[in-house]
Amino acid sequence: MSYDQTAAAAKRSTDPRFRPPSLSEDADIAVPMRLPEGSNDSFRALRDVVQEHSTWIKPLQQEMARVIVGQTQLVDRLLVALLTNGHVLLEGVPGLAKTLSLKTLADCVALHFKRLQFTPDMLPADIVGTMIYSPQDGKFRTKHGPIFSNLILADEINRAPAKVQSALLEAMQEHQVTIGEETYALPNPFLVLATQNPLEHEGTYPLPEAQIDRFMMKVVITYPSRTEERAILDANATTAPGLTVRRIVTSEQLLKARHVVNSIYMDDKIRDYIVDLVLATRPPIAASFNINGYIQNGASPRATINLCLAARATAFINGRHFVTPQDVKSIALDVLRHRVTVSYEAEAENVTSEDIVRKLLDTLPVP
Repeated sequence: MSYDQTAAAAKRSTDPRFRPPSLSEDADIAVPMRLPEGSNDSFRALRDVVQEHSTWIKPLQQEMARVIVGQTQLVDRLLVALLTNGHVLLEGVPGLAKTLSLKTLADCVALHFKRLQFTPDMLPADIVGTMIYSPQDGKFRTKHGPIFSNLILADEINRAPAKVQSALLEAMQEHQVTIGEETYALPNPFLVLATQNPLEHEGTYPLPEAQIDRFMMKVVITYPSRTEERAILDANATTAPGLTVRRIVTSEQLLKARHVVNSIYMDDKIRDYIVDLVLATRPPIAASFNINGYIQNGASPRATINLCLAARATAFINGRHFVTPQDVKSIALDVLRHRVTVSYEAEAENVTSEDIVRKLLDTLPVP
C-alpha cells in the first residue's frame, strides 16, 4: 500500500522519514525486469547499474563487523530482508548480539529503531497505539505506538498472547495499522526482527502458522568460535565498549537498491528450480524423495516468492547482476525451515524440518 493511496497517512505527519522517495526518483534506474539471453548490451547495462547501487554493501558490512563479531550470516540476512521488504524471525540463546545487530544496522542506515519487550500482560495497544480522550476539546486523539518506526525488534515474541501477536499481522503484511476507524501507513523501509528463546518453553505462546509464514526468513544463530569469542572479549570487556558506528547509506539509497534488486536477472531454469524445490516440500511430490510420511504441511506459495526475492538480494549483495543456483541454495534453508511442518512420525525419529530441506537441496537436480 503506497502513501499516495492512504489519505489518512498524508494527514497524520510531516516527518520526512514517513515519506519515501517518489517513483520518479528511480526513473534513472531503467533496467528491464527480465533480460533475453544473448542481449549483451542489456546485460552490461544491468551489471553497471548493480555495481553503481551496491557500492555501499561492503562498507556497511565492514562497519557492522566493528561491533558485531562473527555473526556474518545474521548481518547478511538482515541486509536481504532490508533489500526485499521482508521480516526475520531470529532464534538463538541469550547474549548472541541479536538486539545489538539490529540497533547497529539502524545506526548505519540512519533509520529509527524501537525495541518491544513482549510479556504475557502486554496489550495490542502497547504496539500499535490507541485513541486517547482529550478533555480540553472533548475529542479523541490518536496516539501512535512504537510500531511506527523503521526497524522493530520484537524481543521474545512468543511470550505475548495470541491477540498481541496478531497485532503485528497487518503491520507486517500490509505495512499499515488500523486504530479506531482510521488506517495509518507505516514508515518505509519497515522491518520486523522477532526473536525467540529456544531454551524456555513454559509460559510461552508458540506462533501460529498463519503468522510465522509472514516472516520471510527464520535464522538460527549459534555460539561463536573460540577466535571470535576472544575478539568479543578484547573489544567489549570494558565499562565503555565502542559501539558507535557511522552512517553508511541513506534510506533513499536503500529504496533505490530495492528497485535494482527487482531487476536482477533470473534464468527460467532457476525459476523452475525454485518451484520444484517448494513443490518437493508438499506431501504429494515429497513421496518421490521418500519423505512423504515426514511432512505434515509443505511450504506455501509465499515461500516461492520469498525464495526468488532472497536469491536476487543475495546476488545483489555479492555484486552480481544475475542469480546462480548457489544463491538459491544458500538462502533456501532460512526461507523454508519455518514453513515445513513435520509429522509425528518425523518427531518420533528426531527428523526436523531442517533435515528435510537439506535432503531436498542435496537430492533435487541443480540447473
